[in-house]
Amino acid sequence: MSLKIRLARAGSKKRPYYHVVIADVRSPRDGRFIEQVGSWNPLLPKDGERVKIDEERVKHWLSNGALPTDRVARFLDEAGITKREARSNPTKAQPGKKAQERLAALKKAQEDAAAAIAAATAPAEEAAS
Repeated sequence: MSLKIRLARAGSKKRPYYHVVIADVRSPRDGRFIEQVGSWNPLLPKDGERVKIDEERVKHWLSNGALPTDRVARFLDEAGITKREARSNPTKAQPGKKAQERLAALKKAQEDAAAAIAAATAPAEEAAS
């Protein structure tokens, strides 16, 4: 049985509140879980107690092979329980595939227009001399 330490959403519409739970990877997000080990209230200010985690139980489940999701790994890193490796995505700031195609087509059209202008002005200069 593969276990995850993940978030389960609670709270009402537009008022999110999350439980940090230990769950089987096959169970739904808000469905069955094994144990609740914390909570996260994103509506509280960042300097307040947004995240509450039972460190002892989290360490127990980590030693039993449970893997945290990315968001929970951030919380555990802030609490000093585990270390989260830095991620690098150098292509994040690049435009999408279709936008890159449009930019390439636009550059080609501009180059063609510049070449046409240069060709049109070149015979006029030769005739003048």
